[in-house]
Amino acid sequence: MLSLLTAAIVAFSVFVTSTLSGVFGMAGGLVLLAVLLAMLPVATAIAVHGAIQIVANGSRAWFSRAFIDWRILVHICIGLLAAALILLLVRYSPDLASVCIVIGLMPVLVWIPKDWLTLDASKPLHAVLCGLLGGGLNLTVGVSGPTVDVFFIRTQMDRRRIVATKAATQVVSHGAKVVFYGGLASAMGGNDLLLVLIGAPFAIAGTNLGYRILQRMSDAGFRAWTRYVVTAIGIFYLWRGFSLLMGG
Repeated sequence: MLSLLTAAIVAFSVFVTSTLSGVFGMAGGLVLLAVLLAMLPVATAIAVHGAIQIVANGSRAWFSRAFIDWRILVHICIGLLAAALILLLVRYSPDLASVCIVIGLMPVLVWIPKDWLTLDASKPLHAVLCGLLGGGLNLTVGVSGPTVDVFFIRTQMDRRRIVATKAATQVVSHGAKVVFYGGLASAMGGNDLLLVLIGAPFAIAGTNLGYRILQRMSDAGFRAWTRYVVTAIGIFYLWRGFSLLMGG
């Protein structure tokens, strides 16, 4: 039986992290996955996270649907499909320490100087690569925000188009993740499905609040704060991953 405390923790976490993602287009999913990994087995946590993130990203994409770049989305989906086929062929299965360490290393990407790695999601081949790498990471470790961000933060798109297109991308990517781990029914028990139902309305409410905050930010502030937020989250994941390897 699902305890009231667990339900409250999930509801609060979903609201706060959805607000965070509503502002930055990422970061919130990283925090939410950390909460779920502390409560559930790895594969189940990734599946529950995917289901909740479909709602959060879906509502974010809907609120900002006028700014979605559908051409970029199509090319990203091509790369995502290729990543899913590769992982199915190798029969991938996640473990907690590896997941944490990989996620913890992702924020390094947002600090790479622009002239070192000139990736641009508005270019078709770059968008396919974004789907391949970002989609592959989402399937293997549950999140891919910082990786996907590298392809968007250096484009000429404004913050609204970035957040909208990334949200649509993540809807597809998280949907693929849920299917990859066997679908909701087989990957989760009754309590896990209940967590998704509890989290759904809080995901929409948090996304709505984050979207309103986003409209008040400048493009420069958006880009700067994104780096600092994901870096702090990455440090936590690295600490968690290495502590697991050392038996902590």
